[in-house]
This record gives sequence, C-alpha cells and structure tokens, in this order.
Amino acid sequence: MKTHFLHAIMLTLSLFLLLTVIYPAMVWAVAKLAPGKGDGQTLHHAGHTFYRHIGQSFTQDRYFWSRPSAVDYNAAGSAGSNKGPSNEAYLADVHTRIDMLLAKHPGISIAQIPMDLVTASGSGLDPDFSVRAAKVQVERIARIRGIPEDKLIALINTHTTHPLWNMFGPKKINVLELNLALDSVSAR
Repeated sequence: MKTHFLHAIMLTLSLFLLLTVIYPAMVWAVAKLAPGKGDGQTLHHAGHTFYRHIGQSFTQDRYFWSRPSAVDYNAAGSAGSNKGPSNEAYLADVHTRIDMLLAKHPGISIAQIPMDLVTASGSGLDPDFSVRAAKVQVERIARIRGIPEDKLIALINTHTTHPLWNMFGPKKINVLELNLALDSVSAR
C-alpha cells in the first residue's frame, strides 16, 4: 500500500509540474515566435488601436457592414447565440437584418443577400466576411462616399484573402482592414 501511495504522489507531482509549468511555458514560447508575439495582431489607424482578428462593429452606412455578432462584439464573452434555425427569436433577428439590408439596398432581392450579413458566426467575433457580402454593399457605399463602384471593386479585390492553395476554405475579406483602406481612399 505504501509503495502505491508514493507512486501516486510522485505521479501527481510530475503531472502537476508538466501541466502547470512546462506545458504553459512551451505554449508561451511558441506564441512569442508568432506574429504579434502572442498578444494578437494589432492595427493602428488615426490614433486608435484595433485587433485584427476580432470582429469590429461597423454599422454606419458609409462603411462595409460587419458580420452580426451574437455577443455585441464583446471579446470577453465570445460565443454564438446557441439558437437553432427554428427559434422564433433567432428568426426575428434574421428577418430584422434582412429588412434593414433591403431598405438600404433597394436594388437587391432577398436571394442576393449573403448569409454572413444576416447571421452571426459561432464565436460572435468573426472579423471576416465573404467577397459576396462586400460586393452587395458597393452601390450604397459608392453613392454615399462619391467613389466610383469600379474603384470599390478594385479595393475589395485587393483585400481578398485566398484560401490555402486555393483549395481549403472560401475567399474572405477582413472587414476592419477593408474599412480602414476605404477611409484612406476617401481621404485622398
């Protein structure tokens, strides 16, 4: 019994040391080699600091709108809504977003609205949206900012990130980076 007790204590102490000291130190060291040095990638613009990989709220008509957030873009409470497609409150939120898009974009139909402009992501903090979500907003932004639509399309194409080897995943655009570039184009 004594030998089993000593082995159990030794195993407990070894695992404690491995899982609370060695493993976290290794993860920290690897993170320091990554872009942003483990603190996240930040963008600086007009005296403000933004986190590149955390969704930001853009709701003004002069910007490309972000993907909706189930947590109101609160990074401390990252989560999805956990409401299924038959949940009445969820459907009401989606229909409200659809109605808002149709009101601001009178030239489009419901079938042309990209899903990522009316549904929140699983984390509630998705910083990206589809190329289609950007292109459906071009007419509104061109009208408000007085920028030719072809210039906005070129800006979208410049900020489109292609999937790994053009195979794994969809093309996407970081909304924050696109809107900061939009401000730069407007400033000129």
